[in-house]
Amino acid sequence: EVQLVESGGGLVQAGGSLRLSCARSGFTFDDYVIGWFRQAPGKEREGVSCISSSVGTTYYADSVKGRFTISSDNAKNTVYLQMNSLKPEDTAVYYCAASPASSDYVPSAPLQFYEYDYWGQGTQVTVSS
Repeated sequence: EVQLVESGGGLVQAGGSLRLSCARSGFTFDDYVIGWFRQAPGKEREGVSCISSSVGTTYYADSVKGRFTISSDNAKNTVYLQMNSLKPEDTAVYYCAASPASSDYVPSAPLQFYEYDYWGQGTQVTVSS
């Protein structure tokens, strides 16, 4: 059974940093993509970033480019989202998602939530002004 468990959310002041973690287990496919999405109250789910397992292709939404960095530690089966220079508008529940992918995977722009088969439970990020 595929499982994704997020951690690292919390309350931080504007300008601060947080690192989210997504621990994965139960994967039976060799190539996959892991993405981070977020959803604020009353807003649609937004694709933030993703990374492919095969060649490490990454994608960032314009709203986070230059501030967020996605990385993968295969030894720990964990994907990280380092979030710097946080803004109040980054406040949302952040979800980790995964799906099998081809070895030459090219991310959709913007990321589409329906392309992901597995989801974590989410972690709250709150940025105070």
